Amino acid sequence: MTRKPAARAAAPRKAVPEGVTTTRWRFLLAYDGSAFRGFAAQPNQPTVAGALAEAIARTTRMGAPPPITCAGRTDAGVHARGQVVHVDLPADLPKIRRGGTTRAMEAPDLMLALNRQIAPAVVVKEASPAPPAFDARRSATGRRYRYLIWNGPVGDPLLAPVAWHIQGDLDLKKMAAATDVLVGEHDFGAFCRRPPGAATGDPVLRRVRRAGWTVTPGAEVDDANASPGPAGAGRLLRFEIEADSFCQQMVRSLVAELVEVGKGGPTAADVVASLKAGDRSGLPAPAPPNGLCLVSVSYLP
Repeated sequence: MTRKPAARAAAPRKAVPEGVTTTRWRFLLAYDGSAFRGFAAQPNQPTVAGALAEAIARTTRMGAPPPITCAGRTDAGVHARGQVVHVDLPADLPKIRRGGTTRAMEAPDLMLALNRQIAPAVVVKEASPAPPAFDARRSATGRRYRYLIWNGPVGDPLLAPVAWHIQGDLDLKKMAAATDVLVGEHDFGAFCRRPPGAATGDPVLRRVRRAGWTVTPGAEVDDANASPGPAGAGRLLRFEIEADSFCQQMVRSLVAELVEVGKGGPTAADVVASLKAGDRSGLPAPAPPNGLCLVSVSYLP
């Protein structure tokens, strides 16, 4: 019996064929992370990068979804209002017909076409050609995140998708004191998920430029620092932190510890001790992802 030769696996299609000139593009994105398994593309999983890359491939008629580099990878359920990405597209984009004339696709046309496919879950807010050396991640000089907490006796259904509901009293003065110790360069190993292969004792140095809380009182709360009042009252707490860069789960881990401080547990001195120890033992689990949002990314002019 003669056996047929095994079929060879087809070579993966390239997004841009060899020899085709490309242009680097910079996109500013906003997205609701609720339905995605994070930003980075994953096989058989809904991701922000996957949705965007597929839309780009369809719009520009590329052979396959192109690789996309982001300024900061967001985890499953985390949102963004100012994510920056870069992607290399063919220098000659498809022709489009507008007003009886045919012309090359331009930035507004590309944005419109992409948003028709992926909005409102993902929105391209800006799109423009970038210098060849621009790198959304490596060129970034800082990132700013915001975490929202709805502090009240009952939840708010309109805030539930984007804020962590905390029922009990929170002492904002203690939380602010514990937040102040985060500013500067520290080893944040106690507040990060270490990458695979990293040694437990290796420091995770990050420089925090600023961090703080602001409060929007509810309808029945006159004093912004007051505890939640009678049924229906509450206040929206905003934690904002800016750093050169962040490690995985850093902001959510810090928020969880600061909430414990507000509940009367650990103190600012305990937060300092955790920073020096670099050990997660005894620290709370990270805050839920839905309250976190990447607000902006900064670059040199």
